[in-house]
This record gives sequence, structure tokens and C-alpha cells, in this order.
Amino acid sequence: MSVTSNQNKTSATRWIQPGVLARLGNFELLARTVVDGLLTGLHRSPHFGFSQEFAEYRAYNEGDDLRHVDWNVFARTDKTYIKRFRGETNTSMTILLDASASMNFSEGSTLTTRSDKHTEAITKFDYARYLAACLSQLAKRQHDAVGLIVFDDAVGELVPPSSRPDTLSRIYATLERQQAAAGTDVDTALESLNAVAGRRGLVAVVSDFYTDPAELMSSLQPLVHRQQDIILFHLLTSDELAPAYRDVVSLQDLETERKIDVDAQWLNSTYRQRIQSHCEELETLALRNGADYCRIEINEPLDDALLRYLLFRQRKQ
Repeated sequence: MSVTSNQNKTSATRWIQPGVLARLGNFELLARTVVDGLLTGLHRSPHFGFSQEFAEYRAYNEGDDLRHVDWNVFARTDKTYIKRFRGETNTSMTILLDASASMNFSEGSTLTTRSDKHTEAITKFDYARYLAACLSQLAKRQHDAVGLIVFDDAVGELVPPSSRPDTLSRIYATLERQQAAAGTDVDTALESLNAVAGRRGLVAVVSDFYTDPAELMSSLQPLVHRQQDIILFHLLTSDELAPAYRDVVSLQDLETERKIDVDAQWLNSTYRQRIQSHCEELETLALRNGADYCRIEINEPLDDALLRYLLFRQRKQ
């Protein structure tokens, strides 16, 4: 089930505004800042089972973090074992990042920092990249393989899922050089994912989903049949959900550059109903197909979105 922005908020989260994070200028630093703060709070919270207690050993696999090797056991047996923890569920996660031109849309008003001395306006694509970086960092912390597919109307770049130590740096570098442009073809990205995905894993699609919900679900079916757990992060601005215009406005499609004059009354009534119906159809079809749906307004703090992801993972265990 989806989680609204007013649910599951705890004192464990730091509520870091994305506009503040934009000034860090480094995806690795940004991801560590958000994830460290979130996990520190959750480990101390009695309401979440994310603290890790030692459970058993497993054999070392190439690419495992050497910090989790039990060197005392190695000294006694000359065999290499990794400490496993309760709550640790090794899997493979692939992030599909929408880099179409519509993702360049930003809030009409700027986002205010805690100090109120500076403001930062971010686009949906900025938020999507921050979220992808943080999801990758979380995957590493959970000892999961992680990969990235960037797409618009074709697949731009692909980092295959891996638990190798250099995978995170490759993902961060890929995210930093991306720009949103062109149209949207999520089907092509999903076809590429089918070529690299294993039998079971997790797929996180980060997009504004300006696509037909039924066609999207049809494209997801091969992944569902291969027992992939799917979560859809639907990124929108408050302006897209509830535009506040009083006069006739000229709007331009960021993907086709087509312009159209729209009456404010239509935007405030019919349009609002249609965008809400679109979101509800996405959620209904996602749940019907065993996927999870998470709608996010890009002025929400990133740790709110990550908490929803962790709750999703917890339900899947």
C-alpha cells in the first residue's frame, strides 16, 4: 500500500529539505548525510526493526565488504566468513531513473532552508537523482547489489547491478553527469532491465509517470513473473497537482515544446480531477500487479521518501 506524507513520520527522521541538500554539490556526501542521519535515528527507535543483531555466518563472496569479515575465524580456520545480521536480506536492486524533459519542471516557489537566509529551487530531476543516490547508499548498507538505468526515449546509461566496491562511485558519477532531455519511453528501459535482471530482486522506478498506466503495467509484467519486487516513486510538484492560476495562461510541453493557452477555471477543476484520477489509476494498477506505489511531492524531505522505501522492504521480508 502507498503511504501518505502524513503517515509514519517519527522523531527518528531528520527532515532534511532537498533545497538544502542541493548546496552540498556532491552526490556521495549528500547520500551519506541523508542515510547516516536516517539510520542512526531508526536504530534508536523502538518502533522500527532496522537495528542489526548478529545472526550467523555465511561464506565470503567476491565483492563483499571486507569490514564484515570475521578475521578471528579466518585466523583459526583459514576460511573466510562474513557476519550476517538479523534483518539483513541480500538482494539485487536496480534503479530506473527517468531523464525525460518533463522532469525539468520545478516548483513555482522556491524551497526555504531552515535558516530562511537562502532559498534553493530544485527540479523533479534533481530530486530524482538525489533519491537514486540515497537508495544506492542504502543498498550498500544492506549489502545488496545495486544498479542504475537512466532513460528518456531510449536507454542513456546502464550500470549493471553489482556488489563490487566501485559500483557506488560509478553510480554517483553517472548521476552527476545526467541531464533531463527528450521524450519518455519507459518500455525501452524495462526491456533493458529484463536483459540484466536476475531471477529475483527489487526494481525502483523513479519518474513523473506521464505515461499510460495500463501500458506501464503491461511492461512491468515480465518483471512480476520473474518475482521482482517493484516500487514506483511518483515525483510531482505541488503546482502540477494543484495549479493556482487566476487568468488564462500559456503552457509549454517540456518534451514536445508545444504551447497551449489554458483557462484557469479548467485548470482548477477538470485538470485537478484528471491528475488525481491518473495518480489513483497508477496506484490501483500497481497494487493489483503486486507493485508498491509511492507518490512524492518534491518539496518533501528525502528521508521521508527513504522511510517509505524501508517500510516497503520490511513488508517484503
